[in-house]
This record gives sequence, structure tokens and C-alpha cells, in this order.
Amino acid sequence: METTNLHAAMLCSPGTGHLIPVLELGKRLLTNHFLHVTILVVTTPASSGQAHLLLQTNTGSTQPNIIELPPVDISCLITTTTKVVTQLSIIMREARPAIRSALSNMDPQPTIFVADLFGTESFEIAEELRIPKYTYVPSTAWFTALTSYCPVLDKEIAGQYVDRTEPLRIPGCRPVRPEEVVDPMLDRTDQQYYEYLRMGVELSLFDGILLNTWEDLERKSLEALRGDEILKPPVYAIGPLTKPVEPDSLNTKLLEWLEDQPGESVIFVSFGSGGTLSAEQITELAWGLELSQQRFIWVVRPPIDGHADAAFFKSSDGPDDTNQESNFLPDGFLARTHKVGMVVPMWSPQMRILSHPSVGGFLSHCGWNSTLESLTNGVPIVAWPLYAEQRMNAVVLTEELGVALRTEVLPTKKVVGRREVEKLVRSVMEEGKGMRERAKEVRESGKNALRKGGSSYKSLCELIRDCQNLLNSKDPSK
Repeated sequence: METTNLHAAMLCSPGTGHLIPVLELGKRLLTNHFLHVTILVVTTPASSGQAHLLLQTNTGSTQPNIIELPPVDISCLITTTTKVVTQLSIIMREARPAIRSALSNMDPQPTIFVADLFGTESFEIAEELRIPKYTYVPSTAWFTALTSYCPVLDKEIAGQYVDRTEPLRIPGCRPVRPEEVVDPMLDRTDQQYYEYLRMGVELSLFDGILLNTWEDLERKSLEALRGDEILKPPVYAIGPLTKPVEPDSLNTKLLEWLEDQPGESVIFVSFGSGGTLSAEQITELAWGLELSQQRFIWVVRPPIDGHADAAFFKSSDGPDDTNQESNFLPDGFLARTHKVGMVVPMWSPQMRILSHPSVGGFLSHCGWNSTLESLTNGVPIVAWPLYAEQRMNAVVLTEELGVALRTEVLPTKKVVGRREVEKLVRSVMEEGKGMRERAKEVRESGKNALRKGGSSYKSLCELIRDCQNLLNSKDPSK
């Protein structure tokens, strides 16, 4: 299917977790469906330049056009206790004049507008410009169902969701247990809850919703979303879209070490670009890895005794040569484990590691990008959810897909002790044959969805066709 007369303008909020799926969707629209693609990236002082850095890992000759909008100053609109969701919402709200100007001055003029979940308030700009408008939720259908149904729950349920004893029921979907709700629903008095409610309402105002999932992975939740009880707009499952494998030159020592390890013998430990642990938890995790006697690669950040997403607005998406990890790891840990493990400060080439045949497990925060990167490489997971919708993702991995194990108590509720870490790591690495086989089945399912003729490929074709029909209906000459 060749389409050359459509220009997709895509809007992305700050943060690598949002930027990667938007970039990958843009590249797929460009290379597989022949659209002209421009990506508007709203930046913060720490995230400036991220988009171009990430594009360097793409070896293809064609690239989306990137426009980085300058950071907006929100210092007078937030306090030291303002949550991440609220900060992102305010940033995107304050950036609307720059977004409107960029869209108005594009040449050729955009014929389709795609905003990520935090940019939903910009739908009004697309309406002004008479551009078909879509939103891209780079997460699960189940999360999207909860988001879009939350305004109904808000009217039906009194008190805090987390104080309930009964699960939250969503039509056609798996119920959400109170302890699994997304971060904005933890406190109904906080501003981020009202921002989340607003997003749920605005989802229904778009011409369609794109999801970074696929039909075989979430058939039940997708069917529910497409029913009349939750969402009116059409839903397009277009995943799994993941970051490409990084060049070998990014960390030669690390990759050389991996080459020397037996197949599926290494567990990779990383909590994403924004996740942090307390000093006590880092100590227990270190002891657990050592006691497990398993080979490991651990991406370590300094401890922060605050909220688990405390590093979200800090730049940590490139190599960092500062070797300060000995200051907060147990005495002698590095010396005792140097033959079986590698500790990497701040950042590592995650896709390169997960795609390596020596890697057999992933201890992960269950961010959806990291989850897809693990699943598309057939790697089972130790689920360690920290914030956002990661608790829901952990449920999908453990209870629906059977590709993960998780801690007895949520890591945000209680420090996970060394013996439990040891047991989880051993279970995945030594006894996880069934999970590994299931993960490889999921990998093949995802590959099939993206192939020409696969469900996700056809879904993007359907999106383009529907958008063209909308444009024709808006054109008085047609």
C-alpha cells in the first residue's frame, strides 16, 4: 500500500519512555507506509537532544523530521511535591502556543495529527486546523480501558480506590485490584488524579486511538475497548513497536563479557530511565544477586529515598563513566562478584543486552517499553513494578501471559529481602523453562503481527485509510 500525500505530525511529551514509541511509530509510517512524518518533541532542560540521539541507533536511510520545541518554564506552577503526571500535564499545556505555531508553519501542511497521551489537550489545535486527530497510548489495552472508564468510576465510587476491598470492574476487561491502580488513582485529592480524569474524557474526543500492543496479546481487552460501553473512537493495535538494537560500539567491554557467557545464563537487572530504589533496597538486591550465584548485569543508580519515579526528569539516557557505585553497594560486593557479574553505572544498551543469546532473564520495573523489549526477545521477567501503570503490567505478565514471577509484596510497599531476591532470580534462571518457552511464543506472535499482512500491519493500513476518508469528508470539493 503506497501513500505519499499524507503528512503525519506527531506530538511527543518529555521522557524517553514516551519518545521511543513515538519515534518507532513515525519510522514505521515513513518506511512501510510512505507517509511524510514530522515529530514535535516537547523538551525539558534535561531531555533536549534526546530525539536526535535515539535516532542515531537507526541504521536506515530514511528518518522522520524532528522538531524539538524549547522547554517551557513551569517553575511558578509547581512545588517540590508536584507529582510527575501533573508536571507533564502542565508542561504540555504550557507548550500549546509553540505546538500551534509549529503545526501552522509546517510545509507541507499536516494531514494527520497524532498526540501521545499527555498531549491530549492539543486536540483543539488539530480541530482549528481541520486535521484528523488521533492519540497514541504506548501501553496496554487494559490500561487504556481503565483510563477511559475512570470518569465513570469517579462518579460511581466514593472514597479512595486503594481503601476498597473489591476490585474495580471495567466492562469486558479483567477487574483491577485496588493495589494495582495506576499512580494518579492512588490519591483522589491530588492534582494528578484530576489530570488523569481529564485524559480519560479526552480519549473519546479523538478520531481514533493507537495502542502499542497487538491482537493476539490482548484480544479480550481490545474487544472490550471496541465495545460501546468504554470508547466510541476506533482502536488500532499497532505494536509491538520497540527501540532498535544499539550499535556494538556503545559498550565494548560489556558486550565482550556477554560473549564469554553460556547461553541464557545471565539475568539483566534494570529499572528503566526513571526508576530509583532506596539505599536499603539496593543493599538487599545486591545481596540477593550474590546469594543466587547467577551471572548478572546490573544497571545501578545512586539511591534516592523518595518516590520511585524520582529520576524521571533527570537525564540518564547515555553512557555514564562515573564509578561511584562502590559508595552505596555492600562492602566487598564488587570484588566478590567480579567474575560472575557486571555492574554498570546509570545506563546500558538495553536492547543489545536483551537480544543477546547469553541473556536468560530480566529483573525489570515493567515499564511497557522495557516489557515489550523483553517479550520481543523471548526473555522471561522478574516483575518489580515501581510507578505509573507498572503494577498493571506486572499482572498481565504474571497472571495472563505466564512469562514472569513477582515479589510477594509490592516493592513500593515493603523492602524486598535478599532471600526473596535470591529465590526469584534462581526460579527464573534455573527453573523458568516454561516461562522461557512461553516468552518465545509471545516473541513469535509479536513478529507475526508486524509482518506485512499481520494484524498490526493491517491496523496501520486501516488507520491510514480511515484518515484519508476523514480528510475527504472535510474537503468541500469532494
